[in-house]
Amino acid sequence: MSTEKNSLQLMIVEDDLALQKQIKWSLDPFESVCAADRESALTQLRRHAPAVVTMDLGLPPDADGTAEGFKLLEQMLAAAPDTKVIVLTGQNGQANALRAVAMGAYDFLAKPFEPEMLNLTVERAFRLHALQTENQRLQAMRQPDTLAGLITRDPEVLRVCRTIEKVANTGATVMLLGESGTGKEVLARGLHQSSNRKAGRFVAINCAAIPENLLESELFGYEKGAFTGAAKTTMGKIETAHGGTLMLDEIGDLPMPLQAKLLRFLQERVIERLGGRQEIPVDVRIVCATHQDLKQLTGQGRFREDLFYRLAEIVVNIPPLRARVGDAALLAHAFTKRFAQEQNRRNLSLSEDALRAIEAHTWPGNIRELENCLKRATIMADGSQVKAEDLGLPTVVGEAAEPSFDLRTVRDEAEQKAVIAALARANGNVLKAAELLGVSRPTLYDLMHRLGLK
Repeated sequence: MSTEKNSLQLMIVEDDLALQKQIKWSLDPFESVCAADRESALTQLRRHAPAVVTMDLGLPPDADGTAEGFKLLEQMLAAAPDTKVIVLTGQNGQANALRAVAMGAYDFLAKPFEPEMLNLTVERAFRLHALQTENQRLQAMRQPDTLAGLITRDPEVLRVCRTIEKVANTGATVMLLGESGTGKEVLARGLHQSSNRKAGRFVAINCAAIPENLLESELFGYEKGAFTGAAKTTMGKIETAHGGTLMLDEIGDLPMPLQAKLLRFLQERVIERLGGRQEIPVDVRIVCATHQDLKQLTGQGRFREDLFYRLAEIVVNIPPLRARVGDAALLAHAFTKRFAQEQNRRNLSLSEDALRAIEAHTWPGNIRELENCLKRATIMADGSQVKAEDLGLPTVVGEAAEPSFDLRTVRDEAEQKAVIAALARANGNVLKAAELLGVSRPTLYDLMHRLGLK
C-alpha cells in the first residue's frame, strides 16, 4: 500500500471480538482503530477523525437488532459528513443495507464477506475521500475567505459575518453601526471582496477627518479653474470608485449641504464635479459607517431623514469588544504573534496574568485599543512572555448585572460563555481548553457540538 493510504485512519466498529480481529487482519495494510459499541465509536471518531469506517449494524445493547447501528450511522454522518462508512450486513440484510446507503453510507457488504472484496471496497473509499479532500482544498484556494481579517468566536459577531455574506451580491446600501475601533472598515472591505464588484476599487473616505470646505471636492471632484489652486480636472472619491464600493466612514459628520447633494446622487446616480455642468453617471455601491445614533441626529435636525432611509436599507450592528465573549483573549493571542514576528521574537507569548488582565479590561477603544496595547507590550516585555505589568492596564471593577433566575437559561449561557472563553484563552487548543474547564476532551467536543461551536 502507498504511504498516502497508511497516513489515513480506518475505524472498525464490531462488537464480536473474533470478527473484529478478522476484519483488522484483512485490512492489515491500513492503520486502524477499533470500537465495540456506539459510545466508543463516537469517541474514536472525534479522537482520530478516520477517513473510512467499517461498521456492523448490530451493536450492544441491541446486538440482535439494528436500532443502535442506525443511530450510530446517523450520528457519525452528522459529526463527520466526509467520512466514508461501509456497512457490513447479515445474509438477509438487503433492506437494511439500502436504508443505510439512503442515509449516506458509502457502500455495504454482506456477511460472510471475501477479504479481497472488503480490501478493494475500503481502498476505493480511501481514494474517493482523498479526491474530495483535494477538491475542497483547491476550492478553498480559489475562493478565499473574504472575512479572514476578522477574528472572532462570538456568536453575535459570527451572525454579523453571515449577514455581510448574504447581502454582498445585492445592490443594497449597507449601514455599519458600532463604536470606534470595532472593525467597521474590515467588514466593509469583506463586503466588497464577497461581492460581484470585487474586481473594482474599494475607496474609503472619513467624513469627519476632512474640513467641510474641502469635503465636497474630495467626494465629487472638481473641474480645472473651479477655485483658486484647481490647476487640473480631478475626479472625486465617488467617481474613482466607479464599478466598485465607496465607504463613507463617520457619515453622521457629513455637513447638511453635502447631505442634500449625496441624496441626489443616490436617487439619480449621476454627479456634477465642482465647477462643472456635465452630469456624469457613476455605478458604485455605497457602504456607510458611524458610531453615532443617526435616528437621534435626525430627530435633532442634524441629519436628513430621507437620506437616513436611503442609506439604511441594510443596517448591521457591530457589538463592542467588551460584549464579545472570549474575543479579547483570542485577538490578544493573534496580535502578540504578529508583533512578535515583526520584532523577530517568535517565542514570545502571553502569560496567564496578562490574559486575566486582558479579559478583565473593558476596552473602551475596542480592537484598536487592544492592538495598540499589545504592540506596546511586545516591545516592552522582557524574556519570553508578555506579563500583566507590560500591558499597563488599570484594574476596573464593573457593576453587577441583574441576574436571570431561569436555571436552564443560566446553565446554558454559563456553559457557552465558559467554553468560548476557555477556547479563546487556550488559543483554540481543545486539549488545553478541556484542562481549563476540568473536563475530558470528548466531553468538550460534545459540549461544543451541543452549543453549535466550531
